[in-house]
Formats: sequence, C-alpha cells, structure tokens
Amino acid sequence: MHRYRDALPQLGGDLFLTDGGIETTLIFHEGLELPHFAAFHLLRSAAGERALREYFQRYAALAKRLRVGIVLESATWRASSDWGDRLGYDVAELADANRRAIAILGEVRGDCETAGITAVVSGCVGPRGDGYVPANTMSADEAEDYHTVQIRTFAETAADMVCAITMNYPEEAIGVARAAAAARIPSAISFTVETDGALPTGESLEAAIERVDDATSGAPAYYMINCAHPSHFSEMLPRGATFVERIRGLRANASRMSHAELNDAQVLDDGSPDELGAEYARIRHTLPNLNVMGGCCGTDHRHVEAIARACISSF
Repeated sequence: MHRYRDALPQLGGDLFLTDGGIETTLIFHEGLELPHFAAFHLLRSAAGERALREYFQRYAALAKRLRVGIVLESATWRASSDWGDRLGYDVAELADANRRAIAILGEVRGDCETAGITAVVSGCVGPRGDGYVPANTMSADEAEDYHTVQIRTFAETAADMVCAITMNYPEEAIGVARAAAAARIPSAISFTVETDGALPTGESLEAAIERVDDATSGAPAYYMINCAHPSHFSEMLPRGATFVERIRGLRANASRMSHAELNDAQVLDDGSPDELGAEYARIRHTLPNLNVMGGCCGTDHRHVEAIARACISSF
C-alpha cells in the first residue's frame, strides 16, 4: 500500500535523494539495450528485472549509508501508450509493466524502512513526444486525456505520487497535474530547459510554473528542473521570487552540452561528480526549498553521492 499520499515527507524540508540518469547507467555502464530509452522494457525478462532492482538498491544503499530520505522514481518514463505501441505492448501489457515497476520499488522501500529510512515511491510520467523537442504539442485537455491511463494505473498501486519528468511545454504539464488530481494522487512537475535557461519553446521557467499553477489552482505539490546543467539556468532564478520557492527538486545533467549535442553524442560525458556536487551546493542559496536531489544525463550513483555530501551539512 501507499504510505504518503496525504502528506509527502519531502515537503517537510529534510534532504531526499533520487537516482541519477537511469539510461546512462543501464546503457553506458551495463551495456543493456533500451529501445527508445525505455527502461521499463527490461521487465520483459528476469535478467532485465534483476538489473532494475539492483539499480535502485544501489541508491537505497546510499540513502541508508548517509541516513537521508529517498524518492524512488519508477523506470516508466516511456511507459505510456504511444511509446508502448512502438514497442509492441497492448493496453494490458503496458498497465502490467507500470504496476511491476512500482512493485519493485515497493520491495526496495521495505528494505529502506527496515533500516529506518523514509522512502517515497513515485510513478514516473514522461513526455508523450521527444523530451527535447516540443513538436506535435497537445492542448491541456488532450494531455490530460493522454496521461490519465498511466496515472490511474499508478493510483491503483503503492505509488505515493507521480512525477512528470522532462516536460518541455506547460500544456502537457497542466494535463498531467489535472489527471493526477482527478486520480487523487499528488504530482510533481519537472521542466527541462535549454542552455539559455528557457524551456525549449522559448518560454521562461517562471512563466511555465505560473501557467501550470494558475490552470490547476496550484495542484502540483512542487516543481523540479531536470536534464540541464546548473550553469544553464542558475542565473534565471531570482532569489525571493514566488516561482523559485515552488522549486523543490533538481535532477541536473553532468554534462554542459545542449540538448541537441547530447542527442548526437556517441560517447558518454559524465563530467565531474565533485564539480556537480559543488554546483548543487551553490544553487541551494538561490533555491531555498531545494531538498530533492538526484541526477539526469551522464550521472550515476557517484554523482548523487557527491551531491549529497556537498549539501548534507546545510540540512
């Protein structure tokens, strides 16, 4: 059963880790095939399921060692209907994959709780289209209709919340937030930005967050930024601005590359874990409520540990 839908513990201000770039680890470090970057596709084999379980256990072990909380984000970024169709899943198979992804996290949460660590289980919702390119955009109503199926599936599981990762335009984020509210499960919205700190549409992060809050009566529990290096957006976050106070999570890239450069890269750019940790420590001065920390492209458990060690003394 879910634990925290009525009171997400990360809203209290303690440090919570998430994982790093799951595709980075599975593809570059473990040599696994992820068609369309669909990590959930690994659930089709016992070996793949074992790889996912071991991946999350690595981060749970880090949280235990550092005595901090953890948000366990399911491997379901591509587990919505359009991507499922491309991978040959029917409706029932896709729903089962989403449920199994959450069940794995439920097992990992149990191990954390035995060790006295608070673990939140989050159902990951990805963009309907390309995470970098806002082509074939939907209206908010269309986005709500599209994402409702996956979100309702999560609402029937042990998931405490859903998190929309790599949203690149507000209408899709609005649809996710509305679908989650209708399913009575908390949501978080994570926008991605380009090297100039703006969304791929050119809209500012401030405008995007304000539009989602206005259209949903502030439904998201909080906002995040992912899939961008801190140097891309740190200057776009004026201290004290209302929208800045709504940002609680950060899953930054290790690489300073643009989205276009990352898309074409054939070699992993994993940057420096210590430098990324220092960037997080600096950006905490701008983001006073930042307490959910992990990584995105190029990052792995080394980066998340460096981030935690750089920031833990400020909690």
